[in-house]
Amino acid sequence: MAAANSPVVLVTGGSRGIGRGIAQHLARRDARVALHYANNSAAAHETLASLAGDGHALFAADVADPAACEKLIADVLAHFGRLDVLINNAGVYEDDAIKAASYADWQRVWRRTLDTNLVGPANLTYLAVQHMRARRSGRIVNITSRAAFRGELTAQSYAASKAGLNILGQSLAQALAPDNIHVFTIAPGWIDTDMATASLTGPNAAQVLAQHPLGRVGTADELGATAAWLALEAPANLTGCIIDANGASYLRT
Repeated sequence: MAAANSPVVLVTGGSRGIGRGIAQHLARRDARVALHYANNSAAAHETLASLAGDGHALFAADVADPAACEKLIADVLAHFGRLDVLINNAGVYEDDAIKAASYADWQRVWRRTLDTNLVGPANLTYLAVQHMRARRSGRIVNITSRAAFRGELTAQSYAASKAGLNILGQSLAQALAPDNIHVFTIAPGWIDTDMATASLTGPNAAQVLAQHPLGRVGTADELGATAAWLALEAPANLTGCIIDANGASYLRT
């Protein structure tokens, strides 16, 4: 049972996949989870029901909308009275291959991807930090992608948005350290979630698997454990870090 002084963690994109794994690990560590979702209310309620303990709550918002971001943070603070950790996990992935997309589709995908994957997290971080600075305590955990380093052949906007989030996190780690607010980033590779099922079981599945020395892709449970550790336990000296959670499928120097 979560105590009244248990840390409050907002997990965006928490209804399924990586977000669900993160929320479940946080709940096992007695955190109170503010579980955000965009549209899938049924999946969000399933995740909420799966969380250990009590004191958790659901919040719906479109993180691509600045006004919705403001309302989301205000609603979390009104419900819990505090916000200790923000985990920016919500994101979208759409193909925008420059050789195949029309100019109209190119613009649409880039706008939606940047607004959801980069500008939304930036807005949520800004709003959360105002509360955290007043308390002189807080943590931000950003979920990006190995695509930020290796690129994406058919999803350039996705790779660019995640690269931007990497740099945003490192910039804010420097800016916010004097306020005792620490910023961490996880850059996953392939993760076995329902969103990746088509790629992991389709005609290119063998090619994807061949990238992984472990002989398998990562799991949402593994990502959840890593994110929960950063959110609740990691030493402050790790602020600004980017953890490559890709099973050695992509190594950078």
